[in-house]
Amino acid sequence: MLRALADPRRREIIRLVRRRELSAGEIAARFDVSRPAISQHITILREAGLLTERRDGTRRLYRARPEALAGVRSFVEEFWVDHLDRLKQAAEQEAAEQEETDARQSRQSR
Repeated sequence: MLRALADPRRREIIRLVRRRELSAGEIAARFDVSRPAISQHITILREAGLLTERRDGTRRLYRARPEALAGVRSFVEEFWVDHLDRLKQAAEQEAAEQEETDARQSRQSR
């Protein structure tokens, strides 16, 4: 799934179909690459479970599957929470060191 999301065009395709269905042609019209190239991107996204496909007559309509991104979101959030915890510890340590420095300077000035 992360490999499918690694390409910026694929991420843009997901943004395009996040809230509405679009056909492959409508998606391809928004890019400066060939329609077959966009079809390949759509296939990769669909095989990764990030897009659904619905047939409407002869058209195939694509839509993002936000629930498929839940695992990726949880994975990234783990790093974010860990990063915030380390930032909090660093800020608390810096504040404690500053208090100690201020107290020492106050004692020396007496």
